[in-house]
Amino acid sequence: MRDIGVDVIAPEGEWDGNENCPFYGSLRLRGQIISGVISSLGMQDTVVIERRTTRYMKKFERYEKRTRRYSAHLPSCIGGVSVGDSVRIMECRPLSKTVKFCLIEKEAVE
Repeated sequence: MRDIGVDVIAPEGEWDGNENCPFYGSLRLRGQIISGVISSLGMQDTVVIERRTTRYMKKFERYEKRTRRYSAHLPSCIGGVSVGDSVRIMECRPLSKTVKFCLIEKEAVE
């Protein structure tokens, strides 16, 4: 297993030989780290992450909810994720038209 440059919990799953893995393959990570919740597992090796934020509207003196969705690559060594899990993703090179992030850690629930 190689060092990805970020303090994360080491994955415990098996690696299937795919090069698009930051821990065992040759995928390099860079840029921003985002925390969110898994909202969909419908694609092959890809998950959809939702990040919800609130923004203050000065004119109306109220808060508005905003949601941003990210498609992220799911490495085979990180297994056992399901809808509703809190995860962290990190930016990588474009892997497809919509996938520009990779899942690096499933956050522990306290």
